Amino acid sequence: MIKKLLFILLLSVSFISFSQEKRIENLSISPNPFANATKITFHSNLDASIILTVRNVLGKTVFKKTYKTKTGKNSIPFYKNDLATGMYIYSIQNNKNIISKRFVIK
Repeated sequence: MIKKLLFILLLSVSFISFSQEKRIENLSISPNPFANATKITFHSNLDASIILTVRNVLGKTVFKKTYKTKTGKNSIPFYKNDLATGMYIYSIQNNKNIISKRFVIK
């Protein structure tokens, strides 16, 4: 009986810690394509640090910066600056996940 209770307790604790995994969801960018500026939005399950990386189509990193996020919806403004027109890949990375998508500078 005690073994069964300990097993159930272990499963419950494992499930709770798994469900509280640091996650980033609903990553999007708008407008896309853009000429000068855009906004990257995403949902974070908790306060954490993330790294925004932008790479060109050849894989060269052209922008990289760390941001602090808050629980809930987050938005990061992104400016073209001296980047050429074309397609780029942006990534949001926290301790456990990396999510990548594309955007176009016109």
